[in-house]
Amino acid sequence: MKSNILIIEDVPEMAQLVSMYMVNAGFECETCETAELALEKLMHGYVPDLVLLDLNLPGMSGLDFLKKFRSEYRTTIPVIIVSARDADEDIIAGLGYGADEFVTKPFSPKVLVARVQAKLNRLSETEASVEETLKFGDYTLFCNSCVLKKGSQKISLSAKEYEVLEFLVRNAGKPVSPDVIYNHVWKSQYGDITAVAVYIQRLRKKIEDDPSKPTHITTMFGMGYKFVM
Repeated sequence: MKSNILIIEDVPEMAQLVSMYMVNAGFECETCETAELALEKLMHGYVPDLVLLDLNLPGMSGLDFLKKFRSEYRTTIPVIIVSARDADEDIIAGLGYGADEFVTKPFSPKVLVARVQAKLNRLSETEASVEETLKFGDYTLFCNSCVLKKGSQKISLSAKEYEVLEFLVRNAGKPVSPDVIYNHVWKSQYGDITAVAVYIQRLRKKIEDDPSKPTHITTMFGMGYKFVM
């Protein structure tokens, strides 16, 4: 699966230019004109592989977005600030809030693509060398970065899909009831546990060769679900 780049840029022409170069380099792109729209995507389960962030945005500033992103969402996702603001205090603030790089406008789109590729390559190497992994079949769960890969191909999962899958894998070989899954993933003893069945079906569509005849996420009637490595 192609790496997905989130572009937060309020100038449509600039967003279109950057997106075009990224797509031509083999990436997929999502563009947002405001930080608020980007946060809404994140709240609905969208997980980018890298963020390109402008600082001068209408409404919430780029720095405020970065601060919230680092505190409430994935801390391992690289963020490259792309901004016309090049004062030392802006660069220091951006890096201090957790940006990985600071690129000033105007810039070469080809150089920006190269920076993105290099950052993602280094991240992939780091994931493979330092973080805990869980393997089943052709799949690998990268537990620190919450990523599922089939070989070298990344499988797109929402945050909840990942949490359900990791819980099942860690409890492989024994039946786990929907109540237990719901309590662990949703952190609540009360709620609509039918959500568990919905997420199980989503996961089967993504990891099973035949979702109607699952070999990994099996059903044990009256007992729950059992994960088979």
